[in-house]
Amino acid sequence: MKNIGIIGASGYTGAELLRLIAEHPEFNLQIATGETQAGTAIRDLYPSLSTAYPNAHFDSFSPEIVDGLDLVFCALPHGVSQNVIPDICETVGHIVDLGSDFRLKDPSLYQEWYGSEHSCPELLNDFVYGLPELFRNEIEGAHLIAATGCNAAAAIFALAPFVQSETIENDSIIVDLITGVSGAGRPPKENTTFCAVSGNITPYGLLTHRHTPEIEQALTTFSGGTSSVLFTPHLAPIDRGIIATCYGRTKSEVSTEEALNQLAEFYKEEPFFVVDERPPSTKSTLGANTVHLTARVDQRTGMLVSISALDNLVKGASGMAMQNANLALGLPESLGIPSLGLYP
Repeated sequence: MKNIGIIGASGYTGAELLRLIAEHPEFNLQIATGETQAGTAIRDLYPSLSTAYPNAHFDSFSPEIVDGLDLVFCALPHGVSQNVIPDICETVGHIVDLGSDFRLKDPSLYQEWYGSEHSCPELLNDFVYGLPELFRNEIEGAHLIAATGCNAAAAIFALAPFVQSETIENDSIIVDLITGVSGAGRPPKENTTFCAVSGNITPYGLLTHRHTPEIEQALTTFSGGTSSVLFTPHLAPIDRGIIATCYGRTKSEVSTEEALNQLAEFYKEEPFFVVDERPPSTKSTLGANTVHLTARVDQRTGMLVSISALDNLVKGASGMAMQNANLALGLPESLGIPSLGLYP
């Protein structure tokens, strides 16, 4: 058994990690911190977890609380992990950071896209980017892993096969994405209350969304050619789910059948991917680590459309973090991770 800790377990991604760890045959949860909920019983904040954690409470964090653990998940808001990880990286076996603090390699991008300088830029190159389907070899056995952001993952999954094959132009990619409210986190915000969200769809982060450089970095690293992305997310009145509709101008003649075949061939060995002619839906991914994909080519405009759907809290966050953890610890990558969605 591997001894596991979660720093920031009281948020939505932390709660999802608690759910997945409870079902993992090789993971033994030792520590679950939650600063705003310290001393609160896990079952009181999340009754859905009562049978797995009948007596457990959220702890306050201190660096020594995780000493000697095999792996620690950090499920903290942006800007917090970079102040925590330097104090624990030498005392735990592996760290999987679900936040955005160590995803970008260029420290100047944090000032540009996040509005503040990175507090420990010397660690950026020590982290590997935690997107298993594209960078599995780097993740295996890695000590420090920066798990992919949920919006970025949805876009990258839809685009990577076509960027790699040079089917589309890299410099004019458009990503139009819809996401559920849980992506904004558990603490209430003015734009995520019931009255603000119900019956409403709102674009946000226009031209400035922080996942933009992450998408560009991953596609550029993977394909070897510089990618430029115009990314526009929209908040929708659903609990979970992301659907990303991605557009790229084709470089040469390609049919819808060929585009679908490219997707299917690219992901044929991946256990968490479904490629289908049918359009994907967020409902089909609910509670699962599975991505549903389709593609079309519009001969009239010369544009390729690739669409992905995933659960933002599972494949977009905690499920992908579990894949990274399995790879880091030398376990089967899909061990303990659900692939079947809930319906209705």
